[in-house]
Amino acid sequence: MAVRLDKFLADHGFGTRSEAKKLISKGEVKVDGQIIRKADSRVNENSIVSVADSDIVYQKFVYYLMNKPAGYLCATRDKAQPVVLDLITEYRKDLAIVGRLDKDTEGALLLTNDGQLNHFLLAPANRIAKKYYARLDNALPEKAKELLEKPMEFKEYKTRGSIFEKIDDYSGYLTIWEGKHHQVKRMFEKIGCQVVYLKRVEFAGLKVDNLLLGEYRPLNREEIEELLKYRK
Repeated sequence: MAVRLDKFLADHGFGTRSEAKKLISKGEVKVDGQIIRKADSRVNENSIVSVADSDIVYQKFVYYLMNKPAGYLCATRDKAQPVVLDLITEYRKDLAIVGRLDKDTEGALLLTNDGQLNHFLLAPANRIAKKYYARLDNALPEKAKELLEKPMEFKEYKTRGSIFEKIDDYSGYLTIWEGKHHQVKRMFEKIGCQVVYLKRVEFAGLKVDNLLLGEYRPLNREEIEELLKYRK
């Protein structure tokens, strides 16, 4: 699919459309080796675009897995606080966050510009697994597994049940399907425990075991193919 050159540059991190137009008008942009000075020129996946003689690899869709650190908002921008997109060096204007993690929650976060996939991964009906490690302030009750795995009713919604794997009296793994606001914290509160540390260790089969906090990586071909099954 062909797109305007100024949009292509903006999507690939070269400022706003207006800033991209300035680069083009200054003759700093080449397409297939030729200097292009018209912002509305069209480029496609086969075009070789370069800025200051550095080639830009065209990718219609990109997919990144991040090990989100605490202290960052899951937002594209914020005037007062750092956001997860601040950690992306290959920033694209069209990059979006799939779902949300609380500011103080760490772990697996998917970022992509594939809007259709984003929609399907967030749809509760598709039952996308989200696995969390939780550390608690109080000891788990004797029937914690039974209580957590049965559907829980809240004012705004009812869960479909979960999978709980106890580690010790003060921690465990909880796999849920919905991903509602503060859902994991509220589920533990319902059985008398406050979450003092929370990390999403897995999202849609993607794990962050080999990523340090704040690091991210592009998904490999096998991971992308597995994710795209949800889009069909």
